[in-house]
Amino acid sequence: MTPVLVVVALAVLLPWGAVPAASRLARLLAPREASLALAGAAVLLAGGTVAVLVALLHVPFLAGLEQLPLTGVTTHWPAVLPVAGVAGALLVAQVVRLVQAVRRHRAVLSRAWRLTGGATAEGDVLIVPGAEADAFALPRHRGRAGRVVVTEGMLETLGASECAVLLAHERAHLRGRHHLFSAVADLAAAVHPALGRLRTGLEFHLERWADETAARSVSDRRLAATAIARAALAGAAGPGRHGARPLSVSSGPVPLRVQALLAPAPAGPEGRSSWLAAAGLVAAVLASTLLALGLAYGLHEYVEYAAEALTGR
Repeated sequence: MTPVLVVVALAVLLPWGAVPAASRLARLLAPREASLALAGAAVLLAGGTVAVLVALLHVPFLAGLEQLPLTGVTTHWPAVLPVAGVAGALLVAQVVRLVQAVRRHRAVLSRAWRLTGGATAEGDVLIVPGAEADAFALPRHRGRAGRVVVTEGMLETLGASECAVLLAHERAHLRGRHHLFSAVADLAAAVHPALGRLRTGLEFHLERWADETAARSVSDRRLAATAIARAALAGAAGPGRHGARPLSVSSGPVPLRVQALLAPAPAGPEGRSSWLAAAGLVAAVLASTLLALGLAYGLHEYVEYAAEALTGR
């Protein structure tokens, strides 16, 4: 059973190596492609982890399908019940963490929508009264269409051109459904602790994606950089809203975002290092998937072998 245990160890440990590869690749890509790469890696690596645990949990079930007494399986592999028990416990813990993550996202959206009470609607923009400077994208929730939320304090802080950048930034979050990317990262982190490291990078690249969209909408990268910086400073100077909130213009490392806007627009990946990073990420994700499938097949074959050994078939 040693080969199976090696496969299990590799499948469980692989995300710890795949996450740095994904982060390295994301830094070499344009923001949109970086976000897609990180979200895709999170889904596939989390899926591979779940597949491994499900395969381990099913060993006793496979023995039953082969009409093999469980005592016979444990004779050949004494660890079968403890390993299946640990796999089941981890799956239960993952389900609990996933439910908590879903409830947390729902609570954030519900709280954000409550903050819009008394707001004035102007098209897809909700203007909230008050001196606090804030702005964020509020996705669809319970039948209500997505809206850009901005406070009167933020509008008073920025000039007309800068407000155009701000609104374009938040609209990019809505059109790109960036809240779904964030949700995917949170759910993946609930499955495997290594995948939690993808969330910070994904948030940064989602903000960069919206920044670049806003810069193209006004055809002025310097204006976009100035607007993002002023909006972030205004939001940081205020008392702030309690609790988490949806994607906002002041999210992520703002100085790096401003620096990127002051540079030329990002192009596609170039150079040997980018392709090596991409190849490393693809290899890690494929290895995780193949290991999970190989583990399921190997466990089935092992149970059949045990059945033949015990029954003489």
